[in-house]
Amino acid sequence: MTTRRDALKLTGFGAGALAFGAGSASAYAHSTTVSHGAGEAYRPGEPGRDYRPVETPNGSTLPYTVKGGVKVFHLIAEEVEHEFAPGLTGLCWGYNGDVHGPTIEAVEGDRVRIYVTNRLIAPTTVHWHGVILNSGMDGVGGLSQRAIRPGETFVYEWTFRQHGTFMYHSHHDEMTQMGMGLMGMIVVHPRRLAEPLPDRDFALQLSTWMIRPGARRPDPNEMSDFNILTINGKAYPGTAPLIARTGQRVRIRLGNLSAMHHHPIHLHGYAFEEVMTDGGVIPKSARRPETTTLVPTGATRTLEFIANNPGDWAMHCHMTHHVMNQMGHGIPNMIGVEASGFDARVTSLLPAYMTMGQDGMGEMGSHIGSGHMRAPANSLPMVGAEGPHDYITMGGMFTILKVRDGITSYGDPGWYRDPLGMARPATAEELSRDGINARTGPAAPEHPMPGMSAEHEH
Repeated sequence: MTTRRDALKLTGFGAGALAFGAGSASAYAHSTTVSHGAGEAYRPGEPGRDYRPVETPNGSTLPYTVKGGVKVFHLIAEEVEHEFAPGLTGLCWGYNGDVHGPTIEAVEGDRVRIYVTNRLIAPTTVHWHGVILNSGMDGVGGLSQRAIRPGETFVYEWTFRQHGTFMYHSHHDEMTQMGMGLMGMIVVHPRRLAEPLPDRDFALQLSTWMIRPGARRPDPNEMSDFNILTINGKAYPGTAPLIARTGQRVRIRLGNLSAMHHHPIHLHGYAFEEVMTDGGVIPKSARRPETTTLVPTGATRTLEFIANNPGDWAMHCHMTHHVMNQMGHGIPNMIGVEASGFDARVTSLLPAYMTMGQDGMGEMGSHIGSGHMRAPANSLPMVGAEGPHDYITMGGMFTILKVRDGITSYGDPGWYRDPLGMARPATAEELSRDGINARTGPAAPEHPMPGMSAEHEH
């Protein structure tokens, strides 16, 4: 494992390390390997030979070419017409036509050269979040470089001296530009394997937005009241499922560049280990089984588990308002309100009127989904989509892990049918057999716990 201290030494802060800067690129112009100053020379890492490529659901991986032993990438910052979920699109800012930008993938020891072209109306930069490199390539506008003006192309170049899960994003007018979508993931694979390769390797970027119903652009000035929460730029039901075959080792890389929210990501059906942060690999002695991991703003967390439990498993942020979409903000609390008399009077004037919210917010999505009522233009119901057994009353930062026996492709296998059975309405015979009276509540136990008093028995 490359430690942070090793990375600092190798990137040029230690004696004998390779110097960076404008003159360093020429050293690689006619070479198919890159010397690393410590006596090693690496060929650029290749998918299939040096690593198993990461998958970015609903996204893509940035292509590259190799010139003189250097991997050459090209990012284009531009306005993007983006669909968050069916029914909601926005004029966002992204990279290479994507929101969020494509995942940059490399191998520890790779020399990379990344061109950034600015097709926005504003200056911008790119910061390589969590990557140890020299100051001049850090991408902070005004501090480590001047901003890239509209129409300009800048070039960044460095050697990856660490492996792990990182991110990239604008570091110029951050609140506006990140709030409009300028961010992406970076995955750097280890040069030497210390642990088994994952069979399925997913990169998921978490983010928050404010898009008022009917609006066309995200509002980057919002500081607290976010109403669209996304995984790789998509809100459920727009999120693609994660597909794995039973028995496979699954790695999930989570990166959070939300404006202000931490996200406790919970996976149903599994306990996993947190194996990496953006600071490096977690020693095996420090790992513990979890079912929820907290991903702070500006951080990454990498999880691993063996997919040994087939089924359709929810994975979502466990802040309950983060699995909601628009239209729930500022609505009066109607829980328990008896509105039938009011509805009868209003419908004489507005025949399509329907008071909602008396038993929660789930009914809104189901009514819209079934065509009983229309949503405002360019907006989403607060929750959900139709599932295999009923309406799924979750939206926002929610997706589904689908694990199947014996699959030979990773296309969506459809909904799972559990051969061991599923929860269902209890029959009268079952209730009678087990002494359950649904109207009066639990009966007194036949075998009270040791030490329970007679008063507690009854």
